[in-house]
Amino acid sequence: MENGSLKKWRFQGNKELTTSSGFTVREVLHSLSENLNVNDPRLTIQLGHGDPSAFPCFRTATEAEDAIVDAIRSAKYNHYPPTVGLLPARRAVAEYLNRDLPYKLSPDDVFLTLGCIQAIGAILTSLKHPGANILLPRPGFPYYESLAAHIHLEVRNFDLLPEKGWEVDLDAVEALVDENTVAMVIINPGNPCGSVYTHQHLHKIAETARNLGILVIADEVYEHLAFGSNPYVPMGVFGSIVPVVTLGSISKRWIVPGWRLGWVVTSDPNGILLKTGIVDSIKGFLSISSDPITFIQGALPQILEKTKEDFFSKIIDILRKDADISYDKITEIPCVTCPNKPEGGMFMMVKLNVSLLEGVNDDMDFALQLAKEESVIVLPGIAVGMKNWLRVTFAIDPSMLEEGLERMNAFCQRHAKKQ
Repeated sequence: MENGSLKKWRFQGNKELTTSSGFTVREVLHSLSENLNVNDPRLTIQLGHGDPSAFPCFRTATEAEDAIVDAIRSAKYNHYPPTVGLLPARRAVAEYLNRDLPYKLSPDDVFLTLGCIQAIGAILTSLKHPGANILLPRPGFPYYESLAAHIHLEVRNFDLLPEKGWEVDLDAVEALVDENTVAMVIINPGNPCGSVYTHQHLHKIAETARNLGILVIADEVYEHLAFGSNPYVPMGVFGSIVPVVTLGSISKRWIVPGWRLGWVVTSDPNGILLKTGIVDSIKGFLSISSDPITFIQGALPQILEKTKEDFFSKIIDILRKDADISYDKITEIPCVTCPNKPEGGMFMMVKLNVSLLEGVNDDMDFALQLAKEESVIVLPGIAVGMKNWLRVTFAIDPSMLEEGLERMNAFCQRHAKKQ
Protein backbone atom coordinates (compact mmCIF):
# COMPACT_ATOMS: atom_id res chain seq x y z
CA MET A 1 0.00 0.00 0.00
CA GLU A 2 1.48 3.31 -1.05
CA ASN A 3 2.10 5.97 1.57
CA GLY A 4 -0.81 8.46 1.43
CA SER A 5 -3.32 5.99 0.01
CA LEU A 6 -6.85 6.65 1.32
CA LYS A 7 -7.26 2.94 2.00
CA LYS A 8 -4.57 3.14 4.68
CA TRP A 9 -6.39 5.60 6.91
CA ARG A 10 -9.43 4.91 9.09
CA PHE A 11 -10.67 8.52 9.19
CA GLN A 12 -12.44 10.75 6.71
CA GLY A 13 -14.35 14.01 6.70
CA ASN A 14 -17.92 14.18 7.96
CA LYS A 15 -19.94 14.55 4.75
CA GLU A 16 -23.02 15.67 6.69
CA LEU A 17 -21.24 18.91 7.56
CA THR A 18 -20.58 19.74 3.92
CA THR A 19 -24.05 18.78 2.72
CA SER A 20 -25.94 20.63 5.47
CA SER A 21 -23.86 23.81 5.10
CA GLY A 22 -23.22 23.66 1.37
CA PHE A 23 -25.87 26.19 0.36
CA THR A 24 -25.67 28.89 2.98
CA VAL A 25 -25.81 32.63 2.38
CA ARG A 26 -22.08 32.83 3.06
CA GLU A 27 -21.29 30.12 0.54
CA VAL A 28 -23.41 31.76 -2.15
CA LEU A 29 -21.94 35.21 -1.52
CA HIS A 30 -18.44 33.72 -1.60
CA SER A 31 -19.11 32.13 -4.99
CA LEU A 32 -20.41 35.47 -6.30
CA SER A 33 -17.32 37.29 -5.01
CA GLU A 34 -15.15 34.82 -6.88
CA ASN A 35 -16.97 35.84 -10.08
CA LEU A 36 -16.04 39.53 -9.78
CA ASN A 37 -13.96 41.06 -12.56
CA VAL A 38 -10.64 41.94 -10.93
CA ASN A 39 -9.95 44.41 -13.74
CA ASP A 40 -13.05 46.48 -13.00
CA PRO A 41 -11.73 49.70 -11.41
CA ARG A 42 -15.08 50.46 -9.76
CA LEU A 43 -15.75 49.76 -6.12
CA THR A 44 -17.65 46.53 -5.50
CA ILE A 45 -21.08 47.31 -4.08
CA GLN A 46 -22.39 44.73 -1.65
CA LEU A 47 -26.16 44.45 -1.79
CA GLY A 48 -26.08 40.80 -0.78
CA HIS A 49 -25.56 40.75 2.97
CA GLY A 50 -26.74 42.90 5.86
CA ASP A 51 -23.68 44.33 7.58
CA PRO A 52 -23.85 48.11 7.51
CA SER A 53 -21.10 48.48 10.13
CA ALA A 54 -18.53 49.23 7.40
CA PHE A 55 -20.19 52.57 6.61
CA PRO A 56 -19.51 55.68 8.72
CA CYS A 57 -23.18 56.69 8.69
CA PHE A 58 -24.01 53.44 10.51
CA ARG A 59 -21.36 53.65 13.21
CA THR A 60 -22.54 52.29 16.55
CA ALA A 61 -23.43 54.48 19.51
CA THR A 62 -20.60 56.13 21.46
CA GLU A 63 -22.28 54.82 24.63
CA ALA A 64 -21.79 51.27 23.36
CA GLU A 65 -18.13 51.90 22.54
CA ASP A 66 -17.56 53.52 25.95
CA ALA A 67 -19.21 50.56 27.67
CA ILE A 68 -16.78 48.14 26.01
CA VAL A 69 -13.77 50.26 26.97
CA ASP A 70 -14.99 50.58 30.56
CA ALA A 71 -15.57 46.83 30.82
CA ILE A 72 -12.10 45.99 29.53
CA ARG A 73 -10.33 48.55 31.70
CA SER A 74 -12.18 47.44 34.81
CA ALA A 75 -10.31 44.09 34.68
CA LYS A 76 -13.47 42.50 36.09
CA TYR A 77 -14.30 40.50 32.99
CA ASN A 78 -11.24 38.45 32.14
CA HIS A 79 -12.72 35.25 33.61
CA TYR A 80 -14.88 32.44 32.30
CA PRO A 81 -18.56 33.43 32.50
CA PRO A 82 -21.40 31.19 33.74
CA THR A 83 -22.80 29.05 30.93
CA VAL A 84 -26.11 30.93 30.93
CA GLY A 85 -24.42 34.36 31.08
CA LEU A 86 -23.48 36.92 33.71
CA LEU A 87 -26.37 37.73 36.03
CA PRO A 88 -26.19 41.56 35.61
CA ALA A 89 -26.24 41.13 31.83
CA ARG A 90 -29.20 38.74 31.94
CA ARG A 91 -31.04 41.11 34.26
CA ALA A 92 -30.33 43.99 31.86
CA VAL A 93 -31.79 42.02 28.90
CA ALA A 94 -34.90 41.16 30.93
CA GLU A 95 -35.41 44.81 31.87
CA TYR A 96 -34.77 45.93 28.29
CA LEU A 97 -37.40 43.54 26.88
CA ASN A 98 -39.84 44.27 29.72
CA ARG A 99 -40.35 47.76 28.30
CA ASP A 100 -42.59 46.25 25.60
CA LEU A 101 -44.25 43.38 27.49
CA PRO A 102 -47.48 43.19 29.55
CA TYR A 103 -45.74 40.95 32.13
CA LYS A 104 -42.28 40.90 33.65
CA LEU A 105 -39.38 38.69 32.59
CA SER A 106 -36.78 37.75 35.17
CA PRO A 107 -33.06 37.03 34.64
CA ASP A 108 -33.95 33.33 34.88
CA ASP A 109 -35.87 33.70 31.60
CA VAL A 110 -32.74 34.95 29.77
CA PHE A 111 -29.86 32.89 28.38
CA LEU A 112 -26.97 34.73 26.71
CA THR A 113 -25.50 33.29 23.53
CA LEU A 114 -22.64 33.79 21.10
CA GLY A 115 -24.76 35.85 18.72
CA CYS A 116 -28.18 34.89 17.39
CA ILE A 117 -26.69 31.97 15.45
CA GLN A 118 -25.93 30.15 18.70
CA ALA A 119 -29.38 31.11 19.96
CA ILE A 120 -30.89 29.31 16.95
CA GLY A 121 -28.70 26.30 17.67
CA ALA A 122 -29.75 26.26 21.32
CA ILE A 123 -33.48 26.15 20.69
CA LEU A 124 -33.46 23.85 17.64
CA THR A 125 -31.21 21.33 19.37
CA SER A 126 -33.31 21.55 22.54
CA LEU A 127 -36.45 20.67 20.56
CA LYS A 128 -34.89 17.79 18.64
CA HIS A 129 -36.18 14.31 19.34
CA PRO A 130 -36.62 11.26 17.07
CA GLY A 131 -39.18 12.00 14.36
CA ALA A 132 -39.68 15.66 15.30
CA ASN A 133 -40.35 18.29 12.66
CA ILE A 134 -40.32 22.08 12.67
CA LEU A 135 -42.13 24.62 10.49
CA LEU A 136 -40.00 27.27 8.80
CA PRO A 137 -41.02 30.27 6.68
CA ARG A 138 -40.35 30.45 2.96
CA PRO A 139 -38.58 32.71 2.18
CA GLY A 140 -36.57 32.68 5.37
CA PHE A 141 -33.13 32.71 6.94
CA PRO A 142 -31.42 29.58 5.56
CA TYR A 143 -29.31 28.87 8.64
CA TYR A 144 -32.40 27.30 10.24
CA GLU A 145 -32.60 24.71 7.47
CA SER A 146 -28.84 24.09 7.48
CA LEU A 147 -28.75 23.47 11.22
CA ALA A 148 -31.91 21.38 11.13
CA ALA A 149 -30.34 19.16 8.45
CA HIS A 150 -27.20 18.80 10.55
CA ILE A 151 -29.09 17.66 13.66
CA HIS A 152 -31.60 15.56 11.66
CA LEU A 153 -34.62 17.69 12.52
CA GLU A 154 -37.20 17.48 9.74
CA VAL A 155 -38.16 20.79 8.14
CA ARG A 156 -41.55 21.66 6.67
CA ASN A 157 -41.91 25.02 4.92
CA PHE A 158 -44.92 27.30 5.03
CA ASP A 159 -45.20 30.18 2.59
CA LEU A 160 -45.17 33.87 3.33
CA LEU A 161 -47.68 35.75 1.19
CA PRO A 162 -46.19 38.68 -0.77
CA GLU A 163 -49.64 39.95 -1.74
CA LYS A 164 -50.44 40.31 1.99
CA GLY A 165 -47.24 42.02 3.09
CA TRP A 166 -45.44 38.69 3.52
CA GLU A 167 -47.82 37.52 6.23
CA VAL A 168 -47.73 33.88 7.35
CA ASP A 169 -50.04 31.56 5.41
CA LEU A 170 -51.77 30.19 8.51
CA ASP A 171 -53.89 27.75 6.51
CA ALA A 172 -50.66 26.21 5.23
CA VAL A 173 -49.31 26.02 8.78
CA GLU A 174 -52.36 24.09 9.93
CA ALA A 175 -52.09 21.70 6.98
CA LEU A 176 -48.42 20.93 7.71
CA VAL A 177 -48.75 20.07 11.39
CA ASP A 178 -48.86 16.49 12.65
CA GLU A 179 -48.26 14.83 16.02
CA ASN A 180 -44.49 15.26 15.62
CA THR A 181 -44.49 19.02 14.93
CA VAL A 182 -42.78 20.90 17.76
CA ALA A 183 -42.62 24.58 16.73
CA MET A 184 -42.97 27.22 14.06
CA VAL A 185 -40.47 30.00 13.36
CA ILE A 186 -41.40 33.57 12.55
CA ILE A 187 -38.92 36.34 11.72
CA ASN A 188 -40.18 39.81 12.58
CA PRO A 189 -39.13 42.34 11.38
CA GLY A 190 -38.61 40.15 8.37
CA ASN A 191 -35.44 38.79 6.90
CA PRO A 192 -35.47 38.63 3.88
CA CYS A 193 -38.77 40.41 3.22
CA GLY A 194 -38.54 43.72 5.07
CA SER A 195 -42.00 43.05 6.55
CA VAL A 196 -43.28 44.16 9.96
CA TYR A 197 -46.25 42.17 11.26
CA THR A 198 -49.29 43.85 12.76
CA HIS A 199 -50.48 43.18 16.29
CA GLN A 200 -53.55 41.48 14.79
CA HIS A 201 -51.51 39.09 12.63
CA LEU A 202 -49.19 38.16 15.49
CA HIS A 203 -52.24 37.48 17.67
CA LYS A 204 -53.59 35.12 14.99
CA ILE A 205 -50.21 33.34 14.86
CA ALA A 206 -50.29 32.89 18.63
CA GLU A 207 -53.84 31.49 18.60
CA THR A 208 -53.03 29.15 15.72
CA ALA A 209 -49.93 27.81 17.47
CA ARG A 210 -51.85 27.33 20.74
CA ASN A 211 -54.60 25.40 18.98
CA LEU A 212 -51.97 23.20 17.30
CA GLY A 213 -50.03 22.63 20.53
CA ILE A 214 -46.73 24.00 19.20
CA LEU A 215 -44.48 26.77 20.46
CA VAL A 216 -43.49 29.87 18.53
CA ILE A 217 -39.81 30.67 17.96
CA ALA A 218 -39.72 34.42 17.39
CA ASP A 219 -36.54 35.53 15.64
CA GLU A 220 -36.44 39.22 16.55
CA VAL A 221 -32.82 40.01 15.75
CA TYR A 222 -34.08 43.08 13.83
CA GLU A 223 -36.28 44.21 16.72
CA HIS A 224 -37.31 47.88 16.71
CA LEU A 225 -35.89 48.43 13.21
CA ALA A 226 -39.34 49.42 11.93
CA PHE A 227 -39.91 52.54 9.87
CA GLY A 228 -43.19 51.99 8.01
CA SER A 229 -46.87 52.12 8.95
CA ASN A 230 -46.74 49.11 11.31
CA PRO A 231 -45.04 49.56 14.70
CA TYR A 232 -42.80 46.76 15.95
CA VAL A 233 -44.64 44.41 18.32
CA PRO A 234 -42.65 41.63 20.05
CA MET A 235 -44.16 38.16 19.85
CA GLY A 236 -43.61 37.85 23.60
CA VAL A 237 -46.66 40.07 24.08
CA PHE A 238 -48.68 36.92 23.37
CA GLY A 239 -46.72 34.65 25.73
CA SER A 240 -49.79 34.09 27.89
CA ILE A 241 -51.56 32.58 24.84
CA VAL A 242 -48.74 30.35 23.59
CA PRO A 243 -45.20 29.68 24.81
CA VAL A 244 -42.75 31.91 22.92
CA VAL A 245 -39.00 31.52 22.65
CA THR A 246 -37.58 34.87 21.60
CA LEU A 247 -34.20 35.07 19.87
CA GLY A 248 -32.40 38.40 19.74
CA SER A 249 -29.07 40.17 19.81
CA ILE A 250 -27.40 43.57 19.83
CA SER A 251 -26.00 42.92 16.32
CA LYS A 252 -28.54 44.80 14.23
CA ARG A 253 -30.06 47.55 16.36
CA TRP A 254 -26.62 48.63 17.59
CA ILE A 255 -24.88 47.82 14.23
CA VAL A 256 -22.27 45.55 15.86
CA PRO A 257 -22.62 42.05 14.31
CA GLY A 258 -18.98 41.29 15.10
CA TRP A 259 -19.54 41.63 18.84
CA ARG A 260 -21.44 38.32 18.79
CA LEU A 261 -23.81 38.73 21.72
CA GLY A 262 -27.33 37.37 21.55
CA TRP A 263 -29.96 35.79 23.73
CA VAL A 264 -32.61 33.12 24.05
CA VAL A 265 -35.55 34.32 26.14
CA THR A 266 -38.47 32.21 27.32
CA SER A 267 -41.51 34.47 27.07
CA ASP A 268 -43.80 32.11 28.93
CA PRO A 269 -45.61 33.48 32.00
CA ASN A 270 -47.48 30.17 32.38
CA GLY A 271 -44.23 28.21 32.86
CA ILE A 272 -44.99 25.63 30.17
CA LEU A 273 -41.43 25.57 28.81
CA LEU A 274 -40.08 24.85 32.29
CA LYS A 275 -42.58 22.03 32.88
CA THR A 276 -41.86 20.40 29.51
CA GLY A 277 -38.08 20.40 30.00
CA ILE A 278 -37.23 22.93 27.28
CA VAL A 279 -35.53 25.28 29.76
CA ASP A 280 -33.33 22.47 31.08
CA SER A 281 -32.47 21.46 27.52
CA ILE A 282 -31.37 25.02 26.67
CA LYS A 283 -29.16 25.05 29.75
CA GLY A 284 -27.75 21.67 28.74
CA PHE A 285 -26.91 22.91 25.26
CA LEU A 286 -25.14 25.99 26.62
CA SER A 287 -23.14 23.89 29.08
CA ILE A 288 -21.40 22.10 26.19
CA SER A 289 -20.94 25.06 23.84
CA SER A 290 -18.95 28.30 23.72
CA ASP A 291 -19.87 31.37 25.76
CA PRO A 292 -20.27 34.95 24.55
CA ILE A 293 -17.21 37.06 25.33
CA THR A 294 -17.15 37.99 29.00
CA PHE A 295 -16.21 41.66 28.66
CA ILE A 296 -19.04 42.21 26.16
CA GLN A 297 -21.41 40.64 28.67
CA GLY A 298 -19.93 42.99 31.26
CA ALA A 299 -20.62 45.96 29.00
CA LEU A 300 -24.17 44.90 28.13
CA PRO A 301 -26.03 46.60 31.01
CA GLN A 302 -24.41 49.93 30.15
CA ILE A 303 -25.10 49.43 26.42
CA LEU A 304 -28.79 48.66 26.96
CA GLU A 305 -29.40 51.31 29.61
CA LYS A 306 -27.38 54.29 28.40
CA THR A 307 -27.69 54.34 24.60
CA LYS A 308 -29.59 57.51 23.77
CA GLU A 309 -32.76 57.55 21.71
CA ASP A 310 -31.26 59.91 19.14
CA PHE A 311 -28.85 57.16 18.05
CA PHE A 312 -31.75 54.81 17.31
CA SER A 313 -33.68 57.58 15.59
CA LYS A 314 -30.72 58.35 13.34
CA ILE A 315 -30.40 54.69 12.28
CA ILE A 316 -34.14 54.45 11.59
CA ASP A 317 -34.02 57.65 9.50
CA ILE A 318 -31.18 56.27 7.36
CA LEU A 319 -32.94 52.93 6.87
CA ARG A 320 -36.18 54.67 5.94
CA LYS A 321 -34.34 56.81 3.39
CA ASP A 322 -32.56 53.74 2.00
CA ALA A 323 -35.84 51.82 1.76
CA ASP A 324 -37.35 54.71 -0.22
CA ILE A 325 -34.33 54.82 -2.55
CA SER A 326 -34.46 51.05 -3.08
CA TYR A 327 -38.15 50.90 -3.80
CA ASP A 328 -38.04 53.88 -6.19
CA LYS A 329 -34.98 52.59 -8.05
CA ILE A 330 -36.36 49.05 -8.31
CA THR A 331 -39.52 50.36 -9.98
CA GLU A 332 -37.30 51.80 -12.75
CA ILE A 333 -35.81 48.38 -13.58
CA PRO A 334 -38.05 46.57 -16.09
CA CYS A 335 -37.13 42.97 -15.25
CA VAL A 336 -37.68 43.13 -11.47
CA THR A 337 -40.66 44.03 -9.32
CA CYS A 338 -41.02 44.59 -5.59
CA PRO A 339 -44.44 43.55 -4.25
CA ASN A 340 -44.08 45.56 -1.06
CA LYS A 341 -42.06 48.55 0.04
CA PRO A 342 -39.94 47.39 2.99
CA GLU A 343 -41.20 48.54 6.38
CA GLY A 344 -38.44 47.20 8.60
CA GLY A 345 -35.17 45.30 8.86
CA MET A 346 -32.46 45.66 6.25
CA PHE A 347 -33.69 43.66 3.24
CA MET A 348 -36.26 43.52 0.49
CA MET A 349 -37.35 40.71 -1.84
CA VAL A 350 -37.76 41.50 -5.53
CA LYS A 351 -39.17 39.20 -8.18
CA LEU A 352 -37.01 38.56 -11.24
CA ASN A 353 -38.63 38.06 -14.65
CA VAL A 354 -35.95 36.18 -16.60
CA SER A 355 -38.24 35.94 -19.65
CA LEU A 356 -37.45 39.61 -20.30
CA LEU A 357 -33.69 38.98 -20.36
CA GLU A 358 -31.38 37.56 -23.01
CA GLY A 359 -28.82 35.00 -21.90
CA VAL A 360 -29.91 34.87 -18.25
CA ASN A 361 -31.25 31.52 -17.09
CA ASP A 362 -32.35 32.11 -13.50
CA ASP A 363 -31.68 34.12 -10.35
CA MET A 364 -28.29 32.50 -9.68
CA ASP A 365 -27.16 33.15 -13.24
CA PHE A 366 -28.39 36.75 -12.93
CA ALA A 367 -26.38 37.27 -9.73
CA LEU A 368 -23.23 35.72 -11.20
CA GLN A 369 -23.34 37.82 -14.36
CA LEU A 370 -24.23 40.99 -12.44
CA ALA A 371 -21.19 40.49 -10.20
CA LYS A 372 -18.92 39.93 -13.19
CA GLU A 373 -20.20 42.79 -15.36
CA GLU A 374 -21.14 45.47 -12.82
CA SER A 375 -19.27 44.58 -9.60
CA VAL A 376 -22.58 44.49 -7.75
CA ILE A 377 -23.48 41.56 -5.51
CA VAL A 378 -27.07 40.61 -4.73
CA LEU A 379 -28.28 37.38 -3.14
CA PRO A 380 -30.18 35.03 -5.48
CA GLY A 381 -33.53 34.14 -4.03
CA ILE A 382 -32.83 30.42 -4.27
CA ALA A 383 -30.56 30.87 -1.23
CA VAL A 384 -33.58 31.86 0.87
CA GLY A 385 -36.05 29.43 -0.69
CA MET A 386 -37.47 31.56 -3.54
CA LYS A 387 -36.26 30.71 -7.04
CA ASN A 388 -36.14 33.63 -9.48
CA TRP A 389 -36.32 36.20 -6.75
CA LEU A 390 -33.50 38.38 -5.38
CA ARG A 391 -32.76 39.51 -1.85
CA VAL A 392 -31.37 43.04 -1.82
CA THR A 393 -30.02 44.79 1.26
CA PHE A 394 -30.58 48.51 1.51
CA ALA A 395 -28.56 48.97 4.72
CA ILE A 396 -25.57 50.65 3.12
CA ASP A 397 -24.45 54.21 2.46
CA PRO A 398 -27.33 55.88 0.53
CA SER A 399 -25.12 57.15 -2.31
CA MET A 400 -23.61 53.69 -2.82
CA LEU A 401 -27.08 52.16 -2.74
CA GLU A 402 -28.21 54.46 -5.54
CA GLU A 403 -25.15 53.63 -7.62
CA GLY A 404 -25.53 49.90 -7.06
CA LEU A 405 -29.15 49.89 -8.21
CA GLU A 406 -28.31 52.09 -11.18
CA ARG A 407 -25.66 49.56 -12.21
CA MET A 408 -28.25 46.78 -11.85
CA ASN A 409 -30.60 48.77 -14.08
CA ALA A 410 -27.84 49.20 -16.68
CA PHE A 411 -27.20 45.44 -16.57
CA CYS A 412 -30.89 44.69 -17.15
CA GLN A 413 -31.12 47.21 -19.99
CA ARG A 414 -28.07 45.67 -21.64
CA HIS A 415 -29.49 42.15 -21.39
CA ALA A 416 -33.08 43.06 -22.30
CA LYS A 417 -34.61 40.96 -25.03
CA LYS A 418 -35.09 42.84 -28.26
CA GLN A 419 -38.73 43.48 -29.08
